Amino acid sequence: MELNSFVLSAISLLTVAALAVALFKHLGLGSILGLLVAGIVVGPHSPGPSVTAHVEDVRNFTELGVVMLLFLIGLEMKPRRLWSLRREVFGMGSVQILVSGLLVAGYMSLYDYSWRAALLMGLTLALSSTALVMQLLHERGDLATRHGTAAFAVLLMQDLAVVPLLAIVPILSDVGTLSSDVPFWQQILVVAGMVALVFGFGRYLVPFALKSLLRQHNREAFTLVVLLAVFLAAGAMHEAGLSMALGGFMMGMLLSTSRFSFQIQAQIEPFKGLLMSLFFVAVGMSIDLEAIAAQPLLLAQHVAVILAIKLVVLLLIGMAFGLPRGTATRVAFMLAQSGEFGFVLFGSAKALGVIDDSTFVIAVSVISVSMLLTPLLVRIGDVSARRLEHRAAAPTPFEYPTVPAGQAGQVGRVVIAGYGRVGHTVATLLEANNIPFIAFDTNPAHVERGEQDGRAVYFGDIGDVELLEAAQIDKAALVILTIDHGPTALRAVSHIRTAYPKVPVIARARDLEACGSLIRAGATLAYPEAIESSLRLGAEALQMLGISTNEVDSLLQGVRSAGYAQVVE
Repeated sequence: MELNSFVLSAISLLTVAALAVALFKHLGLGSILGLLVAGIVVGPHSPGPSVTAHVEDVRNFTELGVVMLLFLIGLEMKPRRLWSLRREVFGMGSVQILVSGLLVAGYMSLYDYSWRAALLMGLTLALSSTALVMQLLHERGDLATRHGTAAFAVLLMQDLAVVPLLAIVPILSDVGTLSSDVPFWQQILVVAGMVALVFGFGRYLVPFALKSLLRQHNREAFTLVVLLAVFLAAGAMHEAGLSMALGGFMMGMLLSTSRFSFQIQAQIEPFKGLLMSLFFVAVGMSIDLEAIAAQPLLLAQHVAVILAIKLVVLLLIGMAFGLPRGTATRVAFMLAQSGEFGFVLFGSAKALGVIDDSTFVIAVSVISVSMLLTPLLVRIGDVSARRLEHRAAAPTPFEYPTVPAGQAGQVGRVVIAGYGRVGHTVATLLEANNIPFIAFDTNPAHVERGEQDGRAVYFGDIGDVELLEAAQIDKAALVILTIDHGPTALRAVSHIRTAYPKVPVIARARDLEACGSLIRAGATLAYPEAIESSLRLGAEALQMLGISTNEVDSLLQGVRSAGYAQVVE
C-alpha cells in the first residue's frame, strides 16, 4: 500500500529513519545500515505501507548525493596527504584491490554472470567500509597504532579507487551516453574537451567568482555558485559518457587548493549528508526480502567465500609489505567486509543495465551482511593477533595530514580565529616558536594577506558548526579567538565548548563586560583589550619612573587575578 499524502509519506520516512539510525548507532553498527533498514521498512517490498513505488526515480535524484560526496573527497585529496603514505596507499592498497577484485570476479563468473558484471562485482566487493572501520578505530583509540595506520592507508586507496570505478560503470553499460556507433577518436575528443572545460571552469572562473562574492559578504550566492560548479562539472562528465561523480571529484580537486576550501566543505556538508541519507534509504527500498529468502544458502555461501578471499589476500599482502603477523591479522579482519560505496556503484550499475535486479539484490545483501558481521570479525582478529604476538608491540605513533596544503598537518596545532591586527601578531609569535597553526577569517583581504605571508590562513566563519568539524577542532591544542565581533565570538565559544569540551579557548574582548560574557559562554580565558592596553601603558610608565620590573609584574598579576576590579569603576 502506497501512502498518498506527501506530508504523511515524509513523516513516515523521517520517523522510521530517525529510529533506525538511532538504534543502529547505539548498537555500534553505524547509521548506513540503519538507513538501509529504514528503506526496507518503508519500501514497496515490505508488508506495511510504502512511501513510494517509484524507487528508481528516488534513487536517480539522490545520486546527486554521491556527486556531492565525491566532491568533498576531492576537496580533501591533497598531494601531501598521499605522499606521506605513498607506499601503503599506492602499494598495499592497490595490490589489495586488484588481487581481491580479480579473485572475487573469478568466483562470481562461476555463476554465469557476464564478464562485465563479474568484473564490476569483484572490484566493488573488494572495497571495505571506510565509515564503519574509521568509526571502530576512533572508538577503540587505534588510529595511531600500526594496524590503524595500515588500515587507514588501504581505505584511502579504496576511496581513490571509487572514482575510476564510478567512471567505468557507464563504459561497461550498453546504454551509456556515448554509443558504440561513435568513432573511438571522437569519444576521446569529447572526453578531453569536457575535462578541459571542467579544468578551466574550476581552476579560474569559479575561484574568481567565489572571491568576488566573498568581498561582497554574499554567503548565499557563494553556496549557490559552489553547487552550480559541482553540478555543471557532473553534467559535463555525464555528457562525455563518464560518471557524474567523476565531475564532482574533479571540481573538488580543483578547488582544494583555494583559500576558502574549509568554508566550501562546511557549507556543502549538510547538503551531502541529507542527499546521501536519502540515497541509502532509496537503496534499502530496492532490497527485495522475498528474493533473499528464496535463496538464503546462496547468500550465505557468497558472504563466506568473499570474506575468506579478502581475509587471505589482506593477510598475505600485509605481511609482504612488512607488517608483523599480528598487525596484518588485525588489518585483515578489520577490512574483510564490503563497503558502503558498493551501494552507490551497484545502484548506478543497475540503473545502467550492467547488472540485473536479482544480481543487485544479491550484491547489496552481501554488503549488508558482511557489514553486520564486522564487529564480530574485529574481535576474532584481536584474539588471533594476540596469540600470534609473542610480546605486546608498542604502537607506532602516526600523524596523518588531514588538513589542506599549507597547514602543518599535525595533531595539536593552534587554531586562530581572525587574522587581523591581533591575529597576525599571534601568528607571528607562534611561527617564531615553530608552533603549527591554522587561521580563519571572513575578510578576504585578511585571507589574501595571509596567503602573501605564506601562512595557513583560510576563509571561514569560526562560528559555523560545520567549519569547526572540517577544521578538526577536536585535535587542536588551543583555540585563540582574536575576532572583534562579539556575537560571532560568543557563538564560536558556545559551539566549541558544547562539541569539544576539552579544547581550551582563549579570547580577545573589547571590554570587561564582553570578557564576562565570553567566560560565561565557556571560554577558558578572556582578555579585555582596552584594559590590557591601559595596563601595559601604565606598566611602561612605572618602569620609566624607576619602579622595578618585578614590582610592576607583581602589580599587573594582582590586578588580573582580582578580575581587574582595581582599575574599573
